[in-house]
Amino acid sequence: QVQLVESGGGLVQPGGSLRLSCAASSMIFSIYDMGWYRQAPGKQRELVATISTSSMTNYADSVKGRFTISRDNAKNTVSLQMNSMKPEDTAVYYCHAKWLQIMREYWGQGTQVTVSS
Repeated sequence: QVQLVESGGGLVQPGGSLRLSCAASSMIFSIYDMGWYRQAPGKQRELVATISTSSMTNYADSVKGRFTISRDNAKNTVSLQMNSMKPEDTAVYYCHAKWLQIMREYWGQGTQVTVSS
């Protein structure tokens, strides 16, 4: 059974940094495009960043220059380094995996990130 397990969430002050990690199991990690999404209270889930199987990255305009997504195919992990964080980054962050060729996708359970003084 495929599992995506996020870690690294928590409380951080404005301007601070956090690093989220997502560990994948029971899947051929290297064939999946990976991504991070977030959902704030009362809002729809939105894309934060994605990284393709060839490590091409894509970011939401709101996080460009502040967040960096990376993947380690040897460790089956995808990470999101978040710097210069803002209160509007507060949300539950979800790890996402998609196998494009057959449109198979999986979600993690989410990790809470709160940016507040």
